[in-house]
Amino acid sequence: MANLTVITSELGGFQTNCYVVANAQTKEAIVIDPSWNADYIYDLMGDKGYACKGIFLTHGHVDHMAAMADLKKLTGADTYASEDEREVLGNSKVNLSAMMTQVFGKVIETGADHYLCDGDVRKILDTEMKCISVPGHTRGGMCYYFASENILFSGDTLFKYSVGRSDFPTGDGAALIENIREKLFVLPDDTIVYPGHGDMTQIRKEKKMNPFFD
Repeated sequence: MANLTVITSELGGFQTNCYVVANAQTKEAIVIDPSWNADYIYDLMGDKGYACKGIFLTHGHVDHMAAMADLKKLTGADTYASEDEREVLGNSKVNLSAMMTQVFGKVIETGADHYLCDGDVRKILDTEMKCISVPGHTRGGMCYYFASENILFSGDTLFKYSVGRSDFPTGDGAALIENIREKLFVLPDDTIVYPGHGDMTQIRKEKKMNPFFD
């Protein structure tokens, strides 16, 4: 079990949770969903003495990846996203940047250095991170699960007492609910969930109190 530290920053016009996940002993870190202000994220890691070893996206909407390219330039770290999210990342209409230029100031059509599949396990931060594909909010929604540390990064798939929207391109509401039940609610009840927006929660609480689930 690694001694992981999670630093949450609300960034961008939609108050997206950008996470810096670091091993307190090795000083290695990853960034999950660099939504905005790459300089801030870079300086935050620098102040802590962290070396960035990867930039991971839960999905390709602009409010979760607008700072990805700039952060890659600053850190030299590779970028990662779901294999099924290529279309979202590469199409400004699908990733919503074309309709949000007043908020984010640019149109983005991009891609990741590496693409991940459901069930992939990455050895990183002196521990293991499992990739859990949960389509619904977008076709390539990906959650990142650290079993030994009992934490899950859910992006816009699962929120505290809510779920992500499914009315954007590649979204599927029925699939979202089914996949949360089958892939996330089977995790240990005490798993801590770090969502893409809002407060952290716990699998136990969502199974009992989330109104989207009977």
